[in-house]
Amino acid sequence: MEHYAGIDVSLESASLCVVDAIGRIVREAKVASEPEALIKWFRSLGFPVARIGLEAGPLSQWLYAGMRDAGLTVELLETRHVRDAFKAMPVKTDRKDARGIAQLMRLGWFRPVHCKSLPAQEVRALLTARKLLQTKNHDVEMSLRGVLRGFGLKVGPTTPRTFTDRIRELVDGHTTLSAVAEALLAARSTLFEQWQKLEKRLRSLAREDSRARLLMTAPGVGTIVALTFASAIDDPGRFRSSKAVGALFGLTPRKYQSGETDVTGRISKIGDGGVRTALYEAANVILTRPVKGSTLKSWGMRLAARAGMRKAKVALARKLAVVLHRMLADGTSFVADKAAATAVR
Repeated sequence: MEHYAGIDVSLESASLCVVDAIGRIVREAKVASEPEALIKWFRSLGFPVARIGLEAGPLSQWLYAGMRDAGLTVELLETRHVRDAFKAMPVKTDRKDARGIAQLMRLGWFRPVHCKSLPAQEVRALLTARKLLQTKNHDVEMSLRGVLRGFGLKVGPTTPRTFTDRIRELVDGHTTLSAVAEALLAARSTLFEQWQKLEKRLRSLAREDSRARLLMTAPGVGTIVALTFASAIDDPGRFRSSKAVGALFGLTPRKYQSGETDVTGRISKIGDGGVRTALYEAANVILTRPVKGSTLKSWGMRLAARAGMRKAKVALARKLAVVLHRMLADGTSFVADKAAATAVR
């Protein structure tokens, strides 16, 4: 008789449940959230487990990689699907979640999630850190402007180079405000310096990465967009069709059909929000800045004339995702005519 297992992971411990082919609970336990502890427990069962379910989360990729390398048949489950499946449960505990995941594995009611490779995870860590520093740098600037505005001191338009001098000019003669300003300016300087260091490292990484260089032949695609998209896709071969990429990043409309009701809504916005933002920004560059020799822009501008610029940017972002995936899959540089043909379909 086949057996199926579910794992509910928390920071320190993991709840485990094994059920048989008819759904009867065979074994339950709680062990440390470490690959070695999980592998040891499953090997101590004395019988093989057909499928092991692990909900995607902060520790999941690490645990998944360790268990997979040990020869265990483990699947990463999409968090949104698991959450929706458990909505009917009146009581939620780690133990019950492990039981529920085990039953999902037994019934096959799950969608596996791709576990990214270690290089892709490292690039995404760099991109995340860079975005955090950029955001916090902006937050400090806006906070400083807000503090001074309360005293009637208006900073006005500045550049990154003139910002510090303008602040010091405004607080000159104000002892308390000078102390506040110097503290925030020091924090801003450190954040900006580290942000620029990561920017430099990402640019260097893009120059060395053949896939990033390939993607940057497309209009509107720079270092950040190329690395963001390439690390999110990781393995182009995991998609049966390039058209599925837009849906993965939440760029396709929602659909609700029941009886006489048939509603097409806004885009779903599921999946990786960072990739969706990067693709939208690339589409914005294509449509609002001079881009030579790109029939993608012509396609987007025709759509903008019918449906408006905002919808055209979203549609172009979706088509750009399809084009970029096909470039990765085929290993070919951007060709305007082929991109336009893809957009028309």
